Amino acid sequence: MKFPTAALSLATLSLAMLTPSFGQSMQDNEPAGLQQAQHMVPARASLTHALDSDSTHSGDQFRATLSANVHLNGGAELHRGDVLLGQVVDDDTNTAGKSRLAVRFTQAVLKNGQNIPIKATIVGLYSPDALVSDSSSTPDQIPNGWNDGIVQVDQLGVVKNVDLHSRISSENSGVFVSTQKNNVRIPAGSEIALAIAAQSTGATNSGL
Repeated sequence: MKFPTAALSLATLSLAMLTPSFGQSMQDNEPAGLQQAQHMVPARASLTHALDSDSTHSGDQFRATLSANVHLNGGAELHRGDVLLGQVVDDDTNTAGKSRLAVRFTQAVLKNGQNIPIKATIVGLYSPDALVSDSSSTPDQIPNGWNDGIVQVDQLGVVKNVDLHSRISSENSGVFVSTQKNNVRIPAGSEIALAIAAQSTGATNSGL
């Protein structure tokens, strides 16, 4: 099937506008970030419920479900539909902004109840309607372009007036910052691109 050149150009432009800006931090913690990145692999997950800075507090838990199988360092394997658990946390990078929402993924819960501690950095986020086309009500998936040479991500406009900032060296997975006075709200169903690794503490059984 042939597509009009104008339509292809528009689709390419849309993808470019949604692609995160990857960069390497040149600060003192760069070697640590690069070392951690070597043990991480790309993954994708879907946010189960909306996150809202007005209604969440530090320590509140949230979930996302994996969109595809992932082979972690050390041989552990996560499967599509497994749950990633996270918490709302304090911003350890002191990112400037009117309103902030810092989050940290802490563990993966397999369908058999096994609980695997994880380290995860958010390297991209796309709202459910980001790439909805006229022919489909389901957002297209954008490939996760992260690699282990990338230690810092700045993605502008992940949702209206909200930017994403994350660093591999940070204990947190990322911080969402409002550029306006309004709160930070990440819609349910948002696609999250991750760099992820198993923590060295091993696997346990979850009571969930």
